[in-house]
Amino acid sequence: MFAVAFLVQGALRPNYSSLRHPVSSLALGDFGWVQSVNFIVAGVLLFAFAVGLRPALRRYGGGIAAPLLVGAVAIGLVGAGVFAADPVSGYPPGTPNALAYTTRGVLHDVFSIPVFTALPAACGVLGYRFTRTGHGWLAVYSVGTAVLLLTGFALASMGFSQHAALMPVGGVIQRITLVIGLAWLTTLALWLLASKTSAHSRGAVGTSDTPPSTSM
Repeated sequence: MFAVAFLVQGALRPNYSSLRHPVSSLALGDFGWVQSVNFIVAGVLLFAFAVGLRPALRRYGGGIAAPLLVGAVAIGLVGAGVFAADPVSGYPPGTPNALAYTTRGVLHDVFSIPVFTALPAACGVLGYRFTRTGHGWLAVYSVGTAVLLLTGFALASMGFSQHAALMPVGGVIQRITLVIGLAWLTTLALWLLASKTSAHSRGAVGTSDTPPSTSM
């Protein structure tokens, strides 16, 4: 939902370029409220996922770090929706390319920090957890995603800071990076759901005094 919303808005918004402008800039100008709501709704839904993540991970050694990190991302999205970003890279039209910071924009950036840091950290934490429980492909996928997120967010940030080579493509780098992170969250949720369903099925065919297997 979050990705589709910002992709459609980027394609339809006049004078806006998805290649160079950040997703946050969609909250500026006419119909900016749409992206603000998109941030907030995505954050609320992700927070609900973070709450359910702790019991869902109990079969794989538990731990509170990953749910807390995902919850931090959720709070960051809500905050980014409440406080709109400052103009950058010439959008809205008539504004300078370089950032001119306001209190609102600084708050937006502060709330955005967990999105860029806590999400790859959650990937790393669960990558380690899945390595210990023998889920090799999930471990590799999680760690690889963490590396891609850190790299992508760093490059996008350089673009929005007006790096000559990256500024024209900062927006598309950010979008690709966000989609990679959202795809990981979606894959994790679907895998945990399928794992739970499979465990219940095995328990249903077993005896009442034999716990279901946790192997995958």
